[in-house]
Amino acid sequence: MSTLMKGMEVAKAMKEGLYTQAGELKAKGVTPTLAIVRVGESPDDMAYERGAIKRCEGAGVAIRVCAFPKDVEKGEFESAFLELNEDPEVHGILVFQPLPKQLDEDFVKANINPLKDVDGMCTTNMGKVFSGDHTGYAPCTAEGAVLLLKHYGIQIAGKNVVVLGRSTVVGKPLSILLLGENATVTICHSKTKDLDQVLRRADILVVAVGVAKLVKASMIKEGAVVVDVGINVNAEGKLIGDVDFDEVEPKASFISPVPGGAGSVTTSVLASHTIQAAFSLS
Repeated sequence: MSTLMKGMEVAKAMKEGLYTQAGELKAKGVTPTLAIVRVGESPDDMAYERGAIKRCEGAGVAIRVCAFPKDVEKGEFESAFLELNEDPEVHGILVFQPLPKQLDEDFVKANINPLKDVDGMCTTNMGKVFSGDHTGYAPCTAEGAVLLLKHYGIQIAGKNVVVLGRSTVVGKPLSILLLGENATVTICHSKTKDLDQVLRRADILVVAVGVAKLVKASMIKEGAVVVDVGINVNAEGKLIGDVDFDEVEPKASFISPVPGGAGSVTTSVLASHTIQAAFSLS
């Protein structure tokens, strides 16, 4: 029987400090405010949005949801985005990715104010993450995964860590953060040869590919630590991860469930970044 790494435990540990910091800002007449920019109504995005609103508001962060239809025109979207970017009452901006084909993610990455880029999209913040400069914002999911491991006392230094997924949102920045913790990191993806063998060498496995129940018990070694950051919605509308939890849980020493695992930490990091941004911009 493995130990469940529950994100709510980490979120609770962070909440009091975040609420105190938000109170300091409010005493100065500043309400830390996050703008969530969403195009369409993807079930995954909607689930994340609900969690972000709950966690941020509980930490004293105001939320402004800016939702657009999936067929929004490029000019309309970019104009609205720039207004948020220039609005002094908005301290953080979260843009759900990927954007529809008619929109240009590079436009967002090139124009977002790095001080408002609380999910680490732009090259300035990504460059800081990759250079070990802690003044930049790392993507929240990547930072949250590291915090989850630390909260449960998982030793990272010297461990073989495999990250399954190479996105700029999770896989790549997470690998850099883990290297900063002195782990030996391997990144796997769809072209990795002998994937099962590579995964079975992992002391710590982090899965972030967006494929429901991809990882089976046969793909991990006995006693591995498994962090599932996947968010998928099945045919019944239930949230499930990238790991086949029922299969893998008996074999792992620690495992994060979906829901209730890494997602709760991710949204707490989002609140934390927004509060930091409010201090920087005020």
